[in-house]
Amino acid sequence: MSGIIEVENLSFGYRLQCTILKDISFEVMPGTFLAIAGPNGAGKTTLLNLLCGLLAPKAGSIKIDAEPIESYSVKKLAQKIAVVRQEFVPVFDFTVVQVVSMARTPYLGTFGFESQADKKFINEALEMTDTAQFSSRPLAELSGGERQRVFIARALAQNTSILLLDEPTAFLDLKHQVGIYDLLKAMQLEKGKTIVAVTHDINLAAQYADVTLLLGANGSYQHGRAKDVFSFEQIERVFGVRGFTGKIGQEKFFIPLGKFAKDSSQIGRKLDSA
Repeated sequence: MSGIIEVENLSFGYRLQCTILKDISFEVMPGTFLAIAGPNGAGKTTLLNLLCGLLAPKAGSIKIDAEPIESYSVKKLAQKIAVVRQEFVPVFDFTVVQVVSMARTPYLGTFGFESQADKKFINEALEMTDTAQFSSRPLAELSGGERQRVFIARALAQNTSILLLDEPTAFLDLKHQVGIYDLLKAMQLEKGKTIVAVTHDINLAAQYADVTLLLGANGSYQHGRAKDVFSFEQIERVFGVRGFTGKIGQEKFFIPLGKFAKDSSQIGRKLDSA
C-alpha cells in the first residue's frame, strides 16, 4: 500500500530567508494520525501549507493519492484535503451551521444549491463534534473550545480523506485540549480519516498520534513512532531545553524544567523505564 501523502526530497525557503525545510522525505499511510512537532521557526506551518497546495516546493515533490499535488485544481484538491487553522475570533457574524455549510462549496453544482447529500454531511459533522446543540448561535458568541469544534465540524463536513490541522489546541485549556484530540482520534478510527496535526504538545502527540515527524530548527528531521522520536536526547537537542522524562504505559512523557523551577534538581533525570 502506498502513502496517501508522499513527500520526496522536499525543500522550501522564503525569499529573504535561508532554506527552512531541507530535503525532507516521508509518507503518510491512509487512515493514520501523524503529528508534526518542533520548535518555533522549524517550518511546521510552512510544511502544512505545502501539503495543502498553498505554497509550492522549491525542490522535491508532493503527491496526494499518488498524483502530483500541482496536477489538482483548487476545487479537486479541496475534495481531498480539509484544513483547520489556529483558532481565531471571527469578524463576520455567521452562525455555526452557516460556517459548517461552507465546507460543501467544492461540491456545489452550477446553481450553488445544497443537495440532500450536502445536508447529510453537514448534520453528521455537527452531531459528531457535539456542535448541533448550538448550531443556530453566532460563532462569535462561542468559547474558544466550542469554536475550534465548529471548525473541525466544517472540515469533517467537507468529506475529505485527509485533514490537516495547525495547532488545533492552541489557546485551549486542558479539558478542551484533550477533547479536541479525542475528537480527532474518533474521526480517524470511526471515519477512516488521515489526520496530520501540527502541535507543540509532544506529550499529547505521543498519546494520540501513530507516527511523528519532528522538525529541527537547523533543517534536520526525524520520522517514526513517537516512542522512538521523542527520546530525551532528541528533545534536548531539538528544543534546546532540559527537563524530566518518564513513562506512562507504552509512551514517554517529558516535563521541561528551567533553572529556577521548584524541581530543577530533577533536570536531566530519566526514569529507568523510559
